[in-house]
Amino acid sequence: MAEKYVQLIVTRQDTPDSTPYNEEFKVPYRPGMNVISALMEVQRNPVNAQGQKTKPVVWESNCLEEVCGACSMVINGKPRQACSALVDKLEQPIRIAPMTTFPVQRDLSVDRSRMFDALKRVKAWIPIDGTYDLGPGPRMAEVDRQWAYELSKCMTCGVCLEACPNVNSKNPFIGPFAISQVRLFNEHPTGKMNKHERLEALMAEGGIGECGNSQNCVQSCPKGIPLTTSIAHMNRETTKQAIKSFFFS
Repeated sequence: MAEKYVQLIVTRQDTPDSTPYNEEFKVPYRPGMNVISALMEVQRNPVNAQGQKTKPVVWESNCLEEVCGACSMVINGKPRQACSALVDKLEQPIRIAPMTTFPVQRDLSVDRSRMFDALKRVKAWIPIDGTYDLGPGPRMAEVDRQWAYELSKCMTCGVCLEACPNVNSKNPFIGPFAISQVRLFNEHPTGKMNKHERLEALMAEGGIGECGNSQNCVQSCPKGIPLTTSIAHMNRETTKQAIKSFFFS
């Protein structure tokens, strides 16, 4: 029997400033392969489809369970996680490219600092330094805990920013993931003490006002997070904060 192969067309870039180019590979097929395992075959034997020796493809991955968010890339035109992209469900040749929203470091590896800077900007954490001796914190009602858990699934993968038409190099929009995280921490019993600071950050340049409501984010989110619901909720919250600031500043 003839051996089956998986055809890959990878968009490569040798340095952050160099010109991207495409390189084609053929790797042996195995049942149950995902895009990561196909790239691992290229790494094991870096020879392109023309039989020429080449450099191994550079990409990022960690958990391989769609939890860490590191292996985000554009596969057949759709931003998604490479670990959950099964070869049997993809049209061949499989076209793999880095996300265009972020600066390319090399090949499929991108710099997602924009996302982490956005989380710092909206203070997406609960400051509890010095409260260790105050006993356990307040309990959350089960119904609140359940939807909060859905929001906490965000893995900072960057897929929602890649899908959003309002996120680009000329627009400072922080993105839907950060807005959803503000909702998560503002509704936390302890996180509420910094609620106004997060709302003020959302109301600043590049905040929630830059959202065009395209809803691409909620359709592309690998974890199914209700991002547009969070955006609608935070629109109301920032409006109330603006009124409060106007009359009581």
